[in-house]
Amino acid sequence: MTQPATVPSRPSFARSLPLVVVMGVSGAGKTTVGRLIADRLGAPFADADAFHPASNKALLAAGIPLGDTERAPWLAAIADWMTAHAAGGGVVTCSALKRRYRDALARTARRALFVHLDGPAEVIADRLAHRTGHFMPACMLGSQLADLEPLAPDEHGVRVPVDHPARQVADLALARLPCPHGTGAACPR
Repeated sequence: MTQPATVPSRPSFARSLPLVVVMGVSGAGKTTVGRLIADRLGAPFADADAFHPASNKALLAAGIPLGDTERAPWLAAIADWMTAHAAGGGVVTCSALKRRYRDALARTARRALFVHLDGPAEVIADRLAHRTGHFMPACMLGSQLADLEPLAPDEHGVRVPVDHPARQVADLALARLPCPHGTGAACPR
């Protein structure tokens, strides 16, 4: 009697999800695009603004840029979220303006992929001018642009222009992101 051929089990969809960090300056669309990416992947979503302690929000609301000391507990909280979601995947927003911040986040989850939402300062300034209900004032854009260190070629991630509607930006990000499990293919959508 012939034994039936065994079919290799396919990893569950949730286990194959990437851990995506949507990064960029304030007003780039991190929250909107991040939610769209998470929805398309069926992944959990977290907004980095929720990880800021009240003291950081007060400084930013007063137009005072955060230094590394103020950013440290915020980045640690984001890293904790990433560690908790590394196995199953997820999407988190974080300005991640400097390479050292991205390196710290990447060390917590080796499968992390960065989506750098990038665009002309005028486009982002216009968005900020029309944004309501956010603790960070539009006047902070200049300091963020000055701090921004774009993704380097050796970092795991992609740059996506933001001068399109949010759904298009999310589609473009997903099309450009390689899956973190080494297939070289685009991430499942």
